[in-house]
Amino acid sequence: MYFPTQRFLVAGISRSGVAAAEYLLARHAAEVLLYDDVADGNVRASCDRLTQMGCRTLSREEAFASAADCDVLVLSPGIPVDHPLPVAFRKAGKVIVGEAELAARAMRCPVVAVTGTNGKTTTVSMIEHILQAAGRRAVACGNIGKPMTGCLDTLDDESIAVAEISSFQLETLVSLRPHVAVVLNLAEDHLDRHYTMENYVYLKSRILKNCTESEFAVLNADDERVRAFAQKTRAKAVYFSRTQKTNGAYLENGAIFYAGEQVLPAGELPLEGGHNEADALAAVTACALMGADCAAIGAALKSFRGIPHRLQKLGEVRGVTFIDDSKATNVDAAMRAAESVKGESVLIVGGKDKGESYEPLFAALKKTGVVHTVLCGENAFRLLEAALHEKYYRITLCRPFDLAVRVAYLTAKKGQNVLLSPAAASFDAFRSYEERGERFAQLMRTFSAEAARGEEEQGAADAEREE
Repeated sequence: MYFPTQRFLVAGISRSGVAAAEYLLARHAAEVLLYDDVADGNVRASCDRLTQMGCRTLSREEAFASAADCDVLVLSPGIPVDHPLPVAFRKAGKVIVGEAELAARAMRCPVVAVTGTNGKTTTVSMIEHILQAAGRRAVACGNIGKPMTGCLDTLDDESIAVAEISSFQLETLVSLRPHVAVVLNLAEDHLDRHYTMENYVYLKSRILKNCTESEFAVLNADDERVRAFAQKTRAKAVYFSRTQKTNGAYLENGAIFYAGEQVLPAGELPLEGGHNEADALAAVTACALMGADCAAIGAALKSFRGIPHRLQKLGEVRGVTFIDDSKATNVDAAMRAAESVKGESVLIVGGKDKGESYEPLFAALKKTGVVHTVLCGENAFRLLEAALHEKYYRITLCRPFDLAVRVAYLTAKKGQNVLLSPAAASFDAFRSYEERGERFAQLMRTFSAEAARGEEEQGAADAEREE
């Protein structure tokens, strides 16, 4: 691609689409056209701002017609590759890339890339935290919420890009060659988009596609599908495991080791749960391969405090603890949350359906501290069918989110948790899992204020009786 003489259509004016348009304008003075088939206020505001910078917004008819004279379609991750617009561009023989692909072609610093079904954001944040503590200039970017093109100005030859890469991004990402590629785990997710588990697994394997013998593939030895990725790459496979000794990081005698050297006792990890142990093992392996020593890695892990919306304790109301795990957008993530949270919980699940089977969730809940489950959202009736199929009857169906949270709060007893771990996407009612988590926190504050008013009124009534 030669940017100054070519015409680009950016499709999907969300976070990554805006970043791609800004990058093309600022760096290459390219001709940039915009299109989004969603016309909400955020999209309109972004299009208006980009138009003032030199872009032009197209109607649906103009966008499809542009396949004839546009050179490149920049496709946002939220738009599937079988959407009619990329299909039209493909038929016209045009190039289709994503925002991450634009960044990969321009990036000159080493990259640590992380993919997998669950734990990506936690692991990327851990790696960034550890490398920074070890004196390296590491920048988390990608699907973590910071588009890669927007980070290019801060990433020089001495930097390390720590990139979270989703299956959606991998559909249009062909040039990325990470020095360390991490694959955490594979479970059912996004089957509404990718159709089959085989296709989903294939897309995840693409993160290793360009790696050579001088790069590293950090693989979960405890996940059979991930372990098999070693046969699909020329990179050196370095494994992490919670159950066996490996050539990377592993658990042994209650401590985390890397290549035979102790990093820290597992009990000193600030985050609880086996899944967080696995994420830490992956982060330890990646950072060691990037040159950090075990002492620095261990010290940094002790100070890592997690990420928002991932098993985040928000506070208590009348002895009930609210835990925000809104980032759990698939069944596997919700199962891990239910298994790791201490004590008894009232669980809130539901949202936009992604084509997963929910029976395994309710089968697993029987073995956890979840005492009741509130079903909400677009997929509430699919969840209900799955619960009944598994003879799981401790349920309340309540589709509106706000009401579901209130029902969960009223159901929970003192000393129990209200755990939001939806096992579904947020797009039935929210723009993102972050917005869903923020609404959950706002409702907790509302309940707290109501409880305080109730105590004041009760105190006033008691005082009046004493008089």
